Amino acid sequence: MEAFKTLILIVNIFAALSVIVLVLMQQGKGADAGAAFGSGSAQGVFGAAGNANFLSRSTAIAATIFFISCLALGYISTHRHSGLDFSNVKQQQVVVPANSAAASAPAVPAKPAQKPLIPE
Repeated sequence: MEAFKTLILIVNIFAALSVIVLVLMQQGKGADAGAAFGSGSAQGVFGAAGNANFLSRSTAIAATIFFISCLALGYISTHRHSGLDFSNVKQQQVVVPANSAAASAPAVPAKPAQKPLIPE
């Protein structure tokens, strides 16, 4: 179970980093004006609209993986076992001799009588 939790944690970290990188790589709405000054070279790789589609789809996939891994980590952390195994613990019995002073003494000391808080 611990290896599965570690695997989900690694997937979660990579998905988070990829969401950050993919969001930072995307152009804003006003970035088309910058293409006139020579910064539109990235459009040659994916085509005029392919860059936006590729990055937005990749971001959506990475975000989905991130959300699923977060939910899985939350589920695992709330439903994990304590890790304590009491199956091999032997039950011990305490034997008290019948004629000892401890056997005749009360287990709980008697309460002293309390005075009422409001005088009568």
